[in-house]
Amino acid sequence: MINSNLYKGSLTTIILKLLNENDKMYGYEITRKVKELTKGDLIITEGALYPSLHKLEADGLLDVEMVKIGKRSRKYYKLTEAGTKETVNKLAELESYIRNMRALVNPKFRLE
Repeated sequence: MINSNLYKGSLTTIILKLLNENDKMYGYEITRKVKELTKGDLIITEGALYPSLHKLEADGLLDVEMVKIGKRSRKYYKLTEAGTKETVNKLAELESYIRNMRALVNPKFRLE
């Protein structure tokens, strides 16, 4: 069982990366993709996802497009230009974090 607390600080990066790879996605689609890519180890709840999406939108990193599907509307999220730049920054931060954690927990990855 994976401790979801370990992922909480990475949720923004996960969202940005998925949107960067997939152009635009709606909320449920993001949660399904994360579950699929992690083989069910990470499940993002709506209670975690939507506040993050709303904050990214408020920060100017996402655009929202409403699409009518039958009688329902679906919100699609897409990166803005600033969102694309922030994705690069967040991924670099995450790579550094992973490298440092690897060095801390596994001696063979320590720099001499």
